[in-house]
Amino acid sequence: MRLLPGWHPIFVHFPLALGLFAAALLFAARVLPSSRHAAVFGIVGTWNLVAAAIGALFALGSGLAALLDLTLSPAARLAVGSHVKWALSASFLLVALAVWRGAGNDPDARPSWPLLALLALASAALIVTGYLGGQNVYEYGIGVAR
Repeated sequence: MRLLPGWHPIFVHFPLALGLFAAALLFAARVLPSSRHAAVFGIVGTWNLVAAAIGALFALGSGLAALLDLTLSPAARLAVGSHVKWALSASFLLVALAVWRGAGNDPDARPSWPLLALLALASAALIVTGYLGGQNVYEYGIGVAR
């Protein structure tokens, strides 16, 4: 019996879309001239980052739950292991950045360059995680009904 049958493919799109959109908005909030648009981008970017972090936790949980019923070949197990490691890293970064940005900061304040650098790293980790997840499905047929 599967705990969350078929939910992982649904949940994974939220941190990808929201995380990359948050990175773009927060970068724009940093580089735009001082204006109300930069403040709005900062607020919306912060909320997207928080939603991406929450979504990443759901994607991670549903992915780990999906692993419970899988019987994998050695090659597929290696591929899934790599995907899980990247997913853990990306999720940890998103949660840490959401706490950094959201806790005690004025939401419309310009994000710092170190935060943006780490957010770029988290975005890259999200992209690699998604690519590896796609490879798991299309190359190894993991999670595809027979």
